[in-house]
Amino acid sequence: MEPPAGTGLKLLLWILSHISISQAASPSSQKCDEALVTPLPHNAFTSSSVFTSGYAPGYAKLNKRGGAGGWSPLDSDHYQWLQVDLGSRKQVTAIATQGRYSSSDWTTRYRLLYSDTGRNWKPYHQDGNIWAFAGNSNTESVVRHDLQNPTVARYLRIIPLDWSEEGRIGLRFEIYGCPYWADVINFDGQGVISYRFKMKKMKILKDVIALKFKTSESEGVILHGEGQQGDYITLELRRGRLLLQINLGSNQYGSILGHTSVTSGSLLDDHHWHSVVIERYRRNVNFTLDQHTQHFRTNGEFDHLDLDYELTFGGMPYSGKPVSGGRRNFKGCMESINYNGENITDLARRKKLDTSSFRNLTFSCVDTHTFPVFFNGTSFLQLPGRRDHNMVSVGFQFRTWNPSGLLLFSSLADGMLELALNDGKVTAHINVTQQKNMRVDIASGSGLNDGEWHDVRFLTKENFAMLTIDGDEASAVRTTSPVQITTGSTYHFGGYFLRTRASPIQRSFQGCMQLIQVDDQLADLTAVEQGRMGAFENVSLDMCAIIDRCMPNHCEHGGRCSQTWDGFTCTCDGTGYTGATCHTSVYEQSCEAYKHLGRSSDSYWIDPDGSGPLGPFKVICNVTEDKVWTTVVNNLPAQTAVTGSSRERRTVLQLNYSASMEQVTAITNSAEHCEQHVSYSCRMSRLLNTPDGTPYTWWVGRGNEKHFYWGGSVPGIQKCACGIERNCTDSKYYCNCDADQKQWRDDSGLLVYKDHLPVSQVAVGDTNRPGSEAKLTVGPLRCYGDRSYWNTASFNTPSSYLHFSTFQGETSADISFYFKTSAPYGVFLENLGNMDFIRLELKSPMVVSFSFDVGNGPVELNVHSPTPVNDDQWHRVSAERNTKEAILQLDQKYKEVRPAPTQGHTRLELYSQLYVGSAGGQRGFLGCIRSLKMNGVTLDLEERAKVTPGVKPGCSGHCTSFGMYCRNGGKCEEKYNGYSCDCSTTAYDGPFCSKDVGGFFEAGTLVKYNLVPEVVAAASSLDEKSIILNHPVETNLTREDLTFSFSTSTSPSLLVYVSSKTQDYMAVVLRHNGTLQLRYNLGGLREPFSIDIDQRNLANGQPHTVNISRVDRDIEVQLDHYPPVSYSLPEASDTQFSLVKSLFLGKVFETGYVDPVIIEKYNTPGFVGCLSRVRFNSIAPLKAALRSRASGPVSHQGKLVESNCGASPLTIPPMSAATDPWHLDAGADFPFNEERVIPDGVNRNSAIIGGIIAVVIFTILCTLVFLIRYMFRHKGTYHTNEAKGGESSESADAAIIGTEANFTETIDESKKEWFI
Repeated sequence: MEPPAGTGLKLLLWILSHISISQAASPSSQKCDEALVTPLPHNAFTSSSVFTSGYAPGYAKLNKRGGAGGWSPLDSDHYQWLQVDLGSRKQVTAIATQGRYSSSDWTTRYRLLYSDTGRNWKPYHQDGNIWAFAGNSNTESVVRHDLQNPTVARYLRIIPLDWSEEGRIGLRFEIYGCPYWADVINFDGQGVISYRFKMKKMKILKDVIALKFKTSESEGVILHGEGQQGDYITLELRRGRLLLQINLGSNQYGSILGHTSVTSGSLLDDHHWHSVVIERYRRNVNFTLDQHTQHFRTNGEFDHLDLDYELTFGGMPYSGKPVSGGRRNFKGCMESINYNGENITDLARRKKLDTSSFRNLTFSCVDTHTFPVFFNGTSFLQLPGRRDHNMVSVGFQFRTWNPSGLLLFSSLADGMLELALNDGKVTAHINVTQQKNMRVDIASGSGLNDGEWHDVRFLTKENFAMLTIDGDEASAVRTTSPVQITTGSTYHFGGYFLRTRASPIQRSFQGCMQLIQVDDQLADLTAVEQGRMGAFENVSLDMCAIIDRCMPNHCEHGGRCSQTWDGFTCTCDGTGYTGATCHTSVYEQSCEAYKHLGRSSDSYWIDPDGSGPLGPFKVICNVTEDKVWTTVVNNLPAQTAVTGSSRERRTVLQLNYSASMEQVTAITNSAEHCEQHVSYSCRMSRLLNTPDGTPYTWWVGRGNEKHFYWGGSVPGIQKCACGIERNCTDSKYYCNCDADQKQWRDDSGLLVYKDHLPVSQVAVGDTNRPGSEAKLTVGPLRCYGDRSYWNTASFNTPSSYLHFSTFQGETSADISFYFKTSAPYGVFLENLGNMDFIRLELKSPMVVSFSFDVGNGPVELNVHSPTPVNDDQWHRVSAERNTKEAILQLDQKYKEVRPAPTQGHTRLELYSQLYVGSAGGQRGFLGCIRSLKMNGVTLDLEERAKVTPGVKPGCSGHCTSFGMYCRNGGKCEEKYNGYSCDCSTTAYDGPFCSKDVGGFFEAGTLVKYNLVPEVVAAASSLDEKSIILNHPVETNLTREDLTFSFSTSTSPSLLVYVSSKTQDYMAVVLRHNGTLQLRYNLGGLREPFSIDIDQRNLANGQPHTVNISRVDRDIEVQLDHYPPVSYSLPEASDTQFSLVKSLFLGKVFETGYVDPVIIEKYNTPGFVGCLSRVRFNSIAPLKAALRSRASGPVSHQGKLVESNCGASPLTIPPMSAATDPWHLDAGADFPFNEERVIPDGVNRNSAIIGGIIAVVIFTILCTLVFLIRYMFRHKGTYHTNEAKGGESSESADAAIIGTEANFTETIDESKKEWFI
């Protein structure tokens, strides 16, 4: 395999393209800007008409005053033209116009046509359109236009489009250019030119082939060469497109396939000149057609083109092999044929080449004129036909992009005939009104709106009608039903706009026609043009103004282009991109970006370069508390066994990733850190052969470089992890495996030098000895951080800015970034050209502006935010401009779209530097800009800011924008690159403090949290900040906030108990009937104050959430999704919770005082089920118990397994009015009192009686269930609600949730109970 092409390749190709290529024009040292019109005689000028003799076209020379001072036609309408014959073919580079001298006559807008012969005109194209030049606004000023695409022609024709409102069409003009000459050869479709090599076999490393051609044929081989080894190069026309096929070599086994095929252009059978240049150096090819260049690299692994004997031009050699495939030879003209410095046309003229296959070789171009007609949708062409005849015979060729249109209409003596294009098919419709059953409808062809010429023949006689497409008689469609017609006298082609009794369904046609025949006679369109026969309106004669708007394809990233005559559309389905041209990625650039949209860990599609060439790909995003890990997996199974390898014959293991190497490289380049775990398990298999030997095994990373260090080591040090840490099995070696022992050993560790990652190959070389074995594991690539996403600069003064090289976005440009500011206005960025510019600006606190000019005048898009954006929070701006539209979007919500004009300039040409943060020192931006991407490239703001006064790298204050993602009381903490959520004071976990922390309690399990300040203070020395709150708790409380969730199927039980050193306590219990009770004993009362929170059985296996808050005497309780209810402690009760001591979950085990009622009724066997989200004031005791790894204020007894089963989604229906403790009076409007809604037609008394019966039945059933469960409980058989088979489960929660359906069945049964 040859080394990858370097930067010198482009320079070499550029040099090659300028060596020995005849430009067939004047020497480059001379400027091609001569005045070509001024020296011409009067008879070189012609026109459509003349106002009077003094207004003749010969007086239309720039700055001349002869005659009436210029040309004016007889009528000022759109059918006028002024034509000049330059005498010979000239290269034309510019045009200038003036109005008629001392008059009110001038032309304000015009088109330019050109031709070699004075027929078959071609309109000048620019920016993908038939170009309209801006003309004059007075009589004397000269308006000059340099042609963006210089052309070669002998005849030029100016078509006025608009003119002075005060006068008429008036014109003086000049054409600028220089002489042009080239050798021309006419190919007759049979002869070929054979260029014989000096050697029989040629090994060619580089090629430069250049030529020009013109033809009216859509098929034909332009050049061909081949070799006996299977190499070949062929350039040919297929369906009007240019196809280049090249093969630098394949092997007989099929493992190397060198065939490469590239298509360019379309509509090349227009009988106009087209220029082709092919430049090849090794496998790198530039393929240029009419100034549009495609760069590609040939398939295979070979560099040389091996050809035998000859290279033929104009067709296949007669001795060609079967590979020729019966291709047609080229029929048309070629000029300026150059091959690797040889002028082929000149050698043929001097008879230095074999041209014996030509019957008559001529060195001038023979034009086969067909006189095309162009219809623009408002046109028609009327031709005469034989009247009162019983036969219709018409034929023509057409080409169009539109799927539908009227091709031909004729009013018969007693009916109508219509030929139309419908959905790409040609349909023929005949309707004779005097005969009821005389109707003919036939259709033929498909996909005929492909822009190619298609031939239509329609014939109808007395006994049949036949429609033939493209001369295919075998597939011609005919009807055998009797056809009796009488023809009218006229045929309308391409349109019919008269309001007559018989009218066609289609009214118009956009496209071209030629070779029109009526009554088997070819129509004389020259006579029509001269007004001697027929009629026409809005028709362009002798011209086909068809444009392929999909070539070049403006649909990016594999978008599919489809077109009509006026425009194109892109289908982006399945590409991963969106927009009018499939330019903008629908995915975020990294896992980091997904985190800042509030997304959690999952698989995501990312697109690191946005609109750049890299496609989107799927990765695994692991969002942790402090990092966002991106994981790309490979296909190597863990512990892959390797046998039979030696140093001479290594076993090479190839790793393929879920993304291409270019995509993986994009991740590693922008990441802060990357790592990949590698492991080599060995038995008598040496790894690196340390300390001084040649390694038996190595790995290949990015850039196909070999590396001789292993995981845990660093580049340049031939060691394993144990060698770095000095703990290898045998201290004489730097790897465990290098000791070559018979026991299984292992060398593993992390590769962390990200410029070498990922591992693409591992070559193992010591497993061929008896007893040698090895197992290899290469883990996924893991990276965190996205430097491009956080690449930020702070602009501190209005005059500060960063400058970068000129933005290159000629036909497609996108800009995206985040900004944060408190200033009311400021320019984000600006880039200028001579007249063109592009600018993004904060115009006011609520308006972001995107403005640009591509030559059609300034365009400004404004997006209005409903709230000010100078709120010192991050806001996202994205702007895009392409050939179809311009888009400005703010915060992915507010958007403005502006369609591009159908005609006009499309290329954005900029020359100055790109300024970020200012516009020439005016209205400078104050604030921060980050993640600035332009056409997929991230600008390094931080690096440039380090050396720029007034600008600093980085930006503070991320929490103002992203703090909202920290849920449930989590605190947002600032980081240099982003933020993190501190969940230490919450009962939750996870990157956004939204992950429930809970546990499953078996019978007897309890959690104790010591609330005594000195104990808490002693624990503060432990590194448990993320788990335990180290602030002392007040020993005397006048307020408590308690929140938790639970689910259980057992009662009675204790949920929460808070003890004290006195007899004060607080408890939440489930009573025998499953109802929830809150108990307070703060002193002053004989009995504890109790609140029955709910009358329902909450021990139903469903999750329930409880929120309890007390401030002095006021208590507020909320259950599940119901409104909170307020209570008050009795006046006799104290309000101070004195000397709080401990908090218990599930069961109380206290050395001090405990309420005997709690012990007797609720403490045995204890709570069995799930608790989660437990928080008491600022303490999360259950989270502390599950996360603590050292002694501290928290401890637990029994088996405690982490589980969030107590916080599953709620499935509880609203309470009924009978049991709803918050039930209001009937007159109150309350959404939870759903019993008030009674369907129409239902008797209220019947509903009440039915409800009473249902309640009675429900009570009886509940009593029976309770008695049965109570008996089993006292027999000692009921402990944990374990399911069958639970004995073999690892834990009780696994038995209940994982291995048995009873857990979910309990929920389902509970659902049913509510609707009994």
